[in-house]
Amino acid sequence: MRILFAGTPEFAVPSLVALCDSSHEVIGLLSRPDRPRGRSRKPVWPETKKVASERGVPVFQPQDLKTPEFEETLKALSPDMIAVAAYGKMLTAAVLDAPPFGCINVHASLLPSYRGAAPINWAIARGEQKTGVTIMQIDEGLDTGDILAQREVWIGNEETAEELSKRLSLEGAGLLLETIDRIAKNEISPVKQDPTAVTYAPLLSRKDGRVDWNLDADEIKNLVRAMIPWPSAHTTLGGRNLKILKALSGLGQGRPGEIISLGGESLDVATGNGVLRILSLQIEGGRKMDAPEFMRGRKDLREGQFMV
Repeated sequence: MRILFAGTPEFAVPSLVALCDSSHEVIGLLSRPDRPRGRSRKPVWPETKKVASERGVPVFQPQDLKTPEFEETLKALSPDMIAVAAYGKMLTAAVLDAPPFGCINVHASLLPSYRGAAPINWAIARGEQKTGVTIMQIDEGLDTGDILAQREVWIGNEETAEELSKRLSLEGAGLLLETIDRIAKNEISPVKQDPTAVTYAPLLSRKDGRVDWNLDADEIKNLVRAMIPWPSAHTTLGGRNLKILKALSGLGQGRPGEIISLGGESLDVATGNGVLRILSLQIEGGRKMDAPEFMRGRKDLREGQFMV
């Protein structure tokens, strides 16, 4: 098949590579425009653009998919199919109708669970033990299209969203290629999503990382794992923002948010039920540290102090 691939961040790279290495022809990459980064605000290429350029795949980065210019580009490309993985934009009706084999998407959950922009993060934050990848036919809704293939993946007890994303990106790439091959052979029977089983995974905002110390220690530990690499689970200590980068849950008592132990390998904070043992953290204006180094360097830190 002649495939136009749409994807932008690191999650999409394995799918793009798998298609480039397959018997199918990748006729172009559709990605979000370059974004200004850092203090210089210099535009930085998306990860998929770097790979496409190395492999000689034409790159298209329209600001708007509804322009006559892009419609002409799409018509000239004449793809048999559009394959999508974390593109970052909703496809328009005109784009969806263009390829004869339609548009399919790699989604990092077992649909209809966790529709939306951040399925990996919310699955971990809500304590799920398993998730997976779904290849779905794209329609005009938000992850509402028919399911073409699914693969379950267990979530590690200490696995972060960043780590799980890497694993799911590889699983998704393999399943995408298998699905396209089966579509070409007319071996796929699409399955409607169960509307009674729908859950959502909205786009993350900074406030989603805010720690509520009244929650159970396990819930906060899951939040810490889920918010890596952004926005990080965060609280305040002595009026300064504090990112919690790695933590375990344990037994213990105290008032929620109270520092109850400064010894050993962790900084221990009481929660609504149990203790959060902080192993790695970063204070506002400082660098990432493990807990013992942080505690040695903070002479004002004491038991009975509160994080809020």
